[in-house]
Amino acid sequence: MSEQPLPREIRCVLVPVGDLRLLLPNATVAEVITLTAPEPVAGAPDWLLGRIAWRGWRVPLVSFTKLAGAQEGDTELSMRVAVLKALGGNSEMPFVAVLTQGFPRLTTLNSELIIPTHDGKPLPRGVKAQVLVRDDVALIPDLEGIESEVTELLQQAS
Repeated sequence: MSEQPLPREIRCVLVPVGDLRLLLPNATVAEVITLTAPEPVAGAPDWLLGRIAWRGWRVPLVSFTKLAGAQEGDTELSMRVAVLKALGGNSEMPFVAVLTQGFPRLTTLNSELIIPTHDGKPLPRGVKAQVLVRDDVALIPDLEGIESEVTELLQQAS
């Protein structure tokens, strides 16, 4: 078998969360939906807003700004939910949702367009890397770590 060459470009999404932008592969985003009132999770921290109903699933809803200790941003913008495909392989939680403000923006990137900007300070909770994408500072979230924390919290609540 011959090795597949790495893609030169990847389709990504910049997801606005408060004053931040999350950078995610487009394939990670299952759907962007209107925010509905989440079902609370007993004993959950403030960043786990609860669970929302989506396509027959009870999907945990995360406030990334609260998780990372960031500014909430413009509260006048319409709140939406980005439903993400979970990466952790947990069949009971194949999706996790993130609260967004405004609409995610599609972009096509290559390695030259993503510049690491980490200054050596500890990254905020839930963040794997900070990068510059064209003129936008963006965060690459630690989705596996967030999913692991959410799974543990949901197990404790049941």
